[in-house]
Amino acid sequence: MLQQAEPQESESQKSVNQTSLCVVSSQSPYRGQSAREALDAALVSASYDLPTSLLLMGDGVYQLVDHQDPSQLPRKNLLAMFKSLELYGIETVYVDSESLDERGLEPEQLLPVYTLLEGDGVATFLATQKKVLNF
Repeated sequence: MLQQAEPQESESQKSVNQTSLCVVSSQSPYRGQSAREALDAALVSASYDLPTSLLLMGDGVYQLVDHQDPSQLPRKNLLAMFKSLELYGIETVYVDSESLDERGLEPEQLLPVYTLLEGDGVATFLATQKKVLNF
């Protein structure tokens, strides 16, 4: 009786399976296109089944402030994109607690889709990532 061989992963498939990507967004949501581009990069990489995470630091923490109304600006509200991240496989958005403190923001003011990284948590988290994109 013939045995069927197990499918072999190509070298490119192996490298993709062993790669993780963290997209770091440090720009405010409606100052230029950086915040939108960071979200787009995270969504695209996750749509290709690349383990992807999103880290908000600096002014990037403003992206999660709940009840934003950019209707007076020529920009779309980014909160809708954050609400859809889980559909693409991005289950957690990480937020730098020091950035919140520096801006006088409380965790309760943010859309509840994040994990707070405190102290050395940001450095420890980034050290576990294979690739990091900064926006």
